[in-house]
Amino acid sequence: MPRLPAPLTLPDAARDRRTGGQDPGDPAAGARSRLPGFLRRPGGSPLRRGESVTAWAFIAPAVLIILGLSIVPVGWSFLLSFQADDLVTPSRWVGLDNYRALRLDPHFSQAVRNTLLYTALYVPLSIVLGLALALVLNRRIRLVGLYRTLIFVPFVISATAQGVLFSFILDPEFGAANSVLHTLGISPQGFLSDPGQALLVLVAISLWSGTGFCVVVYLAALQDVEPSLIEAARLDGAGRWHLLRHVKLPALTPVSVFLLVWQTINALQVFDLVYVTTKGGPLGSTTVIVYFIWEQAFKNFTAGYGAAAAYVLAVALGVVTVGTRLVRRRSARPVPVEGADK
Repeated sequence: MPRLPAPLTLPDAARDRRTGGQDPGDPAAGARSRLPGFLRRPGGSPLRRGESVTAWAFIAPAVLIILGLSIVPVGWSFLLSFQADDLVTPSRWVGLDNYRALRLDPHFSQAVRNTLLYTALYVPLSIVLGLALALVLNRRIRLVGLYRTLIFVPFVISATAQGVLFSFILDPEFGAANSVLHTLGISPQGFLSDPGQALLVLVAISLWSGTGFCVVVYLAALQDVEPSLIEAARLDGAGRWHLLRHVKLPALTPVSVFLLVWQTINALQVFDLVYVTTKGGPLGSTTVIVYFIWEQAFKNFTAGYGAAAAYVLAVALGVVTVGTRLVRRRSARPVPVEGADK
């Protein structure tokens, strides 16, 4: 068998000059060697400078929008909370006077109480109702897809539209609700015009729309529960209650924590429903913190005072979020077993 000719090789220095220091067997070596010198590192790999410039050119508009619409207003409003500003005349520095005035303002105290009461009613009820409906809709029943859609539809309706709709339904004189009550022999109710009922009616409207979100989240979580765990519990003789308490609820704990934080933040920031339906009345019974902030800043033209109230709310939201994370982190720590080190 004739011997194959020896491959033609070049000295290392000559090869480096010809190929730019790249392995000739590398498929990308030829392409890199044809790059201009300013785009090649000493080792031969292309610089990322051009790619970085292109990437920053694409994300720069989004970064500018984020800075202009979020970070800059946050900093400006924080400085505004230490000033007396009516949005027309030049502002003057007052230090902590706005925060001291909030502590003594009975209207702000009433707004805080209304917000806390609204949150205390809405958050647990929405989570409990969402879980109950999710457990029902997680079963194989006829037209279950239709029922899930009907429950979720109110969530996608804007709060403004909800307020307009229920303002007509709950009108004390011409509303459909009092017409139904009259047919049933029940005396007409004030609903949104009654100081004793208005806040409770707002909670009911919020439950009608906000429970659908909890249902969808819980449904997704229930479908992720391991079927093997459920089957093992049933083989051990667990009934529905024990199955829910010892298998499903522990698996839903992360979802429940998320919904607790999410619903609490939404409840503390409720505004548009109040603005459309009651405008803080009657007699301030539905004035919540965000409506109080809007009223002070844009109705009474005391922007610095409203900014101070906004930062009190921001601190409250931060405490809720951080506190929930700390509680969750502490509960997630492994419990030491006695005698494990022996």
